Amino acid sequence: MVQGKTKGLQAKGGNASRHAAKSAANTKKGKKYAPPKQPILVKQAAMTKSLTAKINKSIERQMVSAASSGKLTIMK
Repeated sequence: MVQGKTKGLQAKGGNASRHAAKSAANTKKGKKYAPPKQPILVKQAAMTKSLTAKINKSIERQMVSAASSGKLTIMK
């Protein structure tokens, strides 16, 4: 059996759609990123991305080689 007040539950349904529309209109918090449109900047962004990937890959290789060379330790 339902306990408590049940009056006015249908009236609240109309407000929920208004709140949903209002929250959808607001932008989300956090860092915004717009991809570059100028050809030079597009090329620069691609180069930066590839260099970052190469650096991360080499760091991971070094970590694997350091971990596999001896007994298990905490690495920094």
